[in-house]
Amino acid sequence: MPRHPLGERAMTAAECQARYRAARTAAMPVLRTRRPAEQRSRAQRWRDAVATLSALQAEYAAWLGSLPANLQEGATAQALQAICDLDLDELAAVEPPRGFGRD
Repeated sequence: MPRHPLGERAMTAAECQARYRAARTAAMPVLRTRRPAEQRSRAQRWRDAVATLSALQAEYAAWLGSLPANLQEGATAQALQAICDLDLDELAAVEPPRGFGRD
């Protein structure tokens, strides 16, 4: 994703390079940001994903229950019913293996 221009227009490549060189000669500190590392273990991410799927399935069940009578036989109702028929209890029962003392 490109950066937004700092002024009214985007800098040319030469202007950008000149600004970079000026910053280096002025000994300005270089600021680098990093995204925070994922702190959750794989097992926790698995449990979170299963919980999210269960919550979505409940939302879809509520949506299916509130469909008007004229839409009960349509493609939307069939897709919602297929989602509601999925057995997520099997997924919730699975415990991922622990990994070499890191979990």
